Amino acid sequence: MAIGPRLDIRQTQALVMTPQLQQAIRLLQLTNLELGQYVEQELERNPLLERADQDEPAAADEGNLSADPQVDSLSEAIAASDGIGDEGVLGDPAAMELDGVSLPGTNGLEGADGPLDSDYDNVDNNDSLADAPAGEVSSTPGEGYEVGDWSGASTGLGGGESSTVTLEQVLSSEISLKDHLLLQMNVLFVKPAQLLIGRELIENLDDAGYLRETSAAIADQLGCDVVLVDDVLAQLQRLDPSGVFARNLGECLALQLQDKNRYDPAMAALVQNLHLLVSIDVPEICQVCGVGREDAEEMIAELKALNPKPGLAFDYEVAAPVVPDVFVLEKADGGWTVELNNDNLPRLLLNRQYYAEINEAARRKEDKAYISECLQSANWLIKALDQRARTILSVASELVRQQDGFLAHGVAELRPLNLRAIADVVGVHESTVSRVTSNKYIATPRGVFELKYFFTSAIAAADGGENHSSEAVRQRLRALIQNEASSTILSDDKLVDILRVSGIDIARRTVTKYRVAMGIPSSVQRRRAKRMEPRAIG
Repeated sequence: MAIGPRLDIRQTQALVMTPQLQQAIRLLQLTNLELGQYVEQELERNPLLERADQDEPAAADEGNLSADPQVDSLSEAIAASDGIGDEGVLGDPAAMELDGVSLPGTNGLEGADGPLDSDYDNVDNNDSLADAPAGEVSSTPGEGYEVGDWSGASTGLGGGESSTVTLEQVLSSEISLKDHLLLQMNVLFVKPAQLLIGRELIENLDDAGYLRETSAAIADQLGCDVVLVDDVLAQLQRLDPSGVFARNLGECLALQLQDKNRYDPAMAALVQNLHLLVSIDVPEICQVCGVGREDAEEMIAELKALNPKPGLAFDYEVAAPVVPDVFVLEKADGGWTVELNNDNLPRLLLNRQYYAEINEAARRKEDKAYISECLQSANWLIKALDQRARTILSVASELVRQQDGFLAHGVAELRPLNLRAIADVVGVHESTVSRVTSNKYIATPRGVFELKYFFTSAIAAADGGENHSSEAVRQRLRALIQNEASSTILSDDKLVDILRVSGIDIARRTVTKYRVAMGIPSSVQRRRAKRMEPRAIG
């Protein structure tokens, strides 16, 4: 047999991650904010992509960049985007109808499990503020001014066609902790050296009001004596709010007690032994502080009333509200309507008139290749956005079908669920379901939840019946502990017996794990805390 090079033809099957597939996967796992940023980048990069103008009515004229409301389905719009004579528009998939849950759908696009809705009305109700009539401002000092008709635009200060806002609402702003301390320091100190040291100390405060830098380090940085820094720090520790400029928790509590004239030797001993408060060891506290049980319980209650983080009353950040990707609305007949949040769906269109003009004017081969690449990229982006919307809607609709009991009766009826159960019904891979449910939120009549919330592990039933959701068992444990009387504190073993009587087969270590995860103290600590409640209140 001769050995030498030769050519063979072989036929094999392999999964190839094309750029288009990679783009679709990347878009699927993006959040609303990340998707908006990605679309903005594509709009800047691709000259053929245009954002649908939401302030102008859609028209069917050739060359107009608005969406055509007469298009029958989203599939037709995507198919039309491959040509040059029509405009490609990403529509608004809105709702899905699922058998058994009575989820009302709409016409048009065929989904993986049922018909998907697409709405091509891109006209937004928010008119430009520049075209709105100006409000009438009251001439009387101290009175608010009346905002006139803004044609449906929201001012953020009220609802309806007109809203009354006061001057304080418009001009007032929350003062920061550092600004609050600087105002007091400028009255307290006169010497430039003290003011300089005071500003440096204020700059080294964290959000809770603690001083995280040592006096020696600050003195070395400013080139002054440590004694001078300690003297300025001692005076700043008397400022409002009480407890700021403390180096640790014990000093923070001591400063607040000194401000209330309650820092006696017994209280000082308790502050120096804060570890005794974790287990609420009252006999040990009585021995360390040299007081009786009644005095010890009053001291503990007084410490609990103090603020361990006084700076947070000023420097706080308002958490941004979660914008849901899907809405679930209850129907009059008891079914559920699943709809996508249209405000989160980017509305893009392909300007084919501009493509025809520049493609005809291009002479070089490189220019034609670039324009062709932009056209293909725009078409793929529109298709990928449509596929993302349809997949989210399909997965969310199946979740609603599976967790119908939770929506109707609450967390007690939450069923155990895994990714495979949803993937098999929707017809996608488990990894696709995982990407869809990550950082995506659904607004239900029972609140806003992440889609991942509905996937919980299963706990076997004691009687061999249907398994229970681990989240439902956690909530059952929380309810049992919250409703326990001070005379009958439930231990972990007792909780296991109660759950098994109700049909939940659970081990003691699992109960302990759930209790610790929810931040609930042990039965010994709860018993001590319950004994102190009547005296603390009295």
